[in-house]
Amino acid sequence: MGRLLRELAKQVLGEEEARKIWKRIEIIGDIAIIRRPFNYPIENLKLLGQELLKAIPNVKSVWLAISEVKTEFRIREYVHLAGEPRSETIYKEHGCMFKLDIRKVYVSPRLNYEHMRIAKLVKQGEVVVNMFAGIGLFSIIIAKYSKPRKVYSIDINPDAYNYMVENVKLNRVEGVVEPILGDAAKVIIEKLVNVADRVLMPLPGLCYEYLEYAIMGLRNKGIGYIHVYDFTEASKGEDPIAKVEEKFKNKLLSLDIDHDIVFKRIVRTVGPRKYQVVLDIKIQKN
Repeated sequence: MGRLLRELAKQVLGEEEARKIWKRIEIIGDIAIIRRPFNYPIENLKLLGQELLKAIPNVKSVWLAISEVKTEFRIREYVHLAGEPRSETIYKEHGCMFKLDIRKVYVSPRLNYEHMRIAKLVKQGEVVVNMFAGIGLFSIIIAKYSKPRKVYSIDINPDAYNYMVENVKLNRVEGVVEPILGDAAKVIIEKLVNVADRVLMPLPGLCYEYLEYAIMGLRNKGIGYIHVYDFTEASKGEDPIAKVEEKFKNKLLSLDIDHDIVFKRIVRTVGPRKYQVVLDIKIQKN
């Protein structure tokens, strides 16, 4: 897709201008999203958006992301470039359907592999707490492909929560996935202490700060699994996985928590020398 975008940019804008265009295209349902290079004229990108519509038949609307993910609701600012002026779509992944509005909630198809990897780890009868569930991708895919007893699916964004409720019905996992609106730390303290075999923390930026609440959510005196997704920057020669691993090891040692990091990988590159890393942490004793 990146090569396609660069080739279209060459045709529409010329060789020199095409070098300024970021190569990434994100397809969510029938919506294509591209990123705005720093202060690049939006009118030029509208021409590129028209060409994208012609080149990718299943895309009906093209949007330009003009900001990073921000606010506690995890949303970006967008400008419509071409096609239908519609930001709501149905995104399909692993046989599940997810209704969403790109301007109101956060979804990344680049987490596709992680959604299924975690689902395959969940054992029959487990109770899972998803602390930052968004519209419910991790939660619903777990419910469809594993046999959990319950997935408590928490998000603080009211729009994400409303779409999650709708997506639970759309995928027929009522009774297994329980959507909860609220701050994950507060929800765990009030109703989910000592309930989970496994806790998901797919929100870089808060997973470190909220780690002790994830541990509070584990049953059996704090024994179980926690999956953390964090961002880090790594200069040339640095290992981004090692940086995140050391950060969380130190945090767990400060909390006097026995643990073992049983799996670790780079999930994706999110910018120049900036990475998202996942750690699967087995909590041995609280």
